[in-house]
Amino acid sequence: MAPTRRPSDGLLARVNFPLYAVDMLTSRHILVAGGGGSSKTGVANGFEIYELYHNGSHFCAEEVLRHETGANVVMNFAVRNSGRRAYLCAGQEAHCQMYFVQPRLESENDGSQEKKATPVERPHENGVRQRGAAHSGVEALPNGHSKNNNPATAADILKQFQRLHFDIQAADVVQTDFLSNAEPLQRVVRISGNGRLMATGGTDGQLRIWTFPQMKLSSTLPAHNKEIDDLDFSPDCKYIVSISKDAQGVVWDLNTGKMHHKLQWQTPEGAKYLFKRCRYGTVEAHKDNYRLFTIANPLGKVGKQRGFLQQWDCTNGQLRTAVPIDESLASLAVRDDGRFVAVGTMFSGSVSIYIAFSLQRVLHVPHAHSMFVTGLQFLPITNEEGPPISSDTEAAVLSISVDNKVCIHSLPQRRTIPAWLAIVFMLVMIFVVFIFCSYMGI
Repeated sequence: MAPTRRPSDGLLARVNFPLYAVDMLTSRHILVAGGGGSSKTGVANGFEIYELYHNGSHFCAEEVLRHETGANVVMNFAVRNSGRRAYLCAGQEAHCQMYFVQPRLESENDGSQEKKATPVERPHENGVRQRGAAHSGVEALPNGHSKNNNPATAADILKQFQRLHFDIQAADVVQTDFLSNAEPLQRVVRISGNGRLMATGGTDGQLRIWTFPQMKLSSTLPAHNKEIDDLDFSPDCKYIVSISKDAQGVVWDLNTGKMHHKLQWQTPEGAKYLFKRCRYGTVEAHKDNYRLFTIANPLGKVGKQRGFLQQWDCTNGQLRTAVPIDESLASLAVRDDGRFVAVGTMFSGSVSIYIAFSLQRVLHVPHAHSMFVTGLQFLPITNEEGPPISSDTEAAVLSISVDNKVCIHSLPQRRTIPAWLAIVFMLVMIFVVFIFCSYMGI
């Protein structure tokens, strides 16, 4: 049975706007985005960047930058790090807005001098003061642990390093959705692993492929007759999968622009199911050997039927294995080495981690959020932008929701039998069997 953990153990931070998208900007910097929309509600729209670290006991996050986007809510985004700077492509209504994210090094002494020059009090619910000169409405939270029991504070750990700060600058913008009979909206944007292509999908059902980072339209595929919910490039950048509210899941050949195969399965009791999210994952970090994962939910009220986490054969589109989950699913993530898969639920706001090859659940966090989980992202372990964060966990996944919370859920290192002990046990068993057979005269 998978271990269950209290949801308060993973609370990293709380912002003052609903969150819709999350990704890793570097190996230790989290980027989250969202907002309250274009209406004058007083709820901001924009991005937040946090630096993540492990203090020897648990994960902590410190705010690095807040960038507001005016009246444009950020519903989805994709990040591509080129070394010198990162490209951030954000879905804002019917358009895709590119931002340049420029890193710069700053020593902790420089930051302390700035703080002395312009001290700013930031009152919050828990009385925590935030670093920086402008109020962001963000709460830094102690991750479910008493502040007095923390082995090390943020200042103790972070002052040992030069700090990465970021400047965000708006660049090109392109319209990516052209629905005519209703308000057009970009639903998803993805960037290929080789950084050469960008794909967008939205309410008009068209799959558009763009050159990247030029954002020049390369091809338009009439993929679906209803809005596209999700896309993902295969790790070898030869295929792209699209899923839609027309209940279709299709894998496209990027070289020919034609359909490679459809995702087809026998639904329980013949009920209608809709794919919700799709993600490719490598097999033991080999990009030419990979799996496809999807989550699917029953359409409408269909009694006790449940959502499914599915694994597909990427050569013929046949379903390999699927596990039922007691409620509808909202989000999906695969770790960069392909070893773990995570799902977030629609109604209870729960998060679960599964072993990718077997779909065996190894961690369950009930009610991690008070509303549906809008995004998940594993902490990377093969990130080229820097070493992974050292911790005592086997895996860790970030989760966000429209409840304004940023959470992290850690899978503790699972105990295994040492190799020498297993060998000794086998030798002892062989000896016991030999003695038993001799005694029985076999």
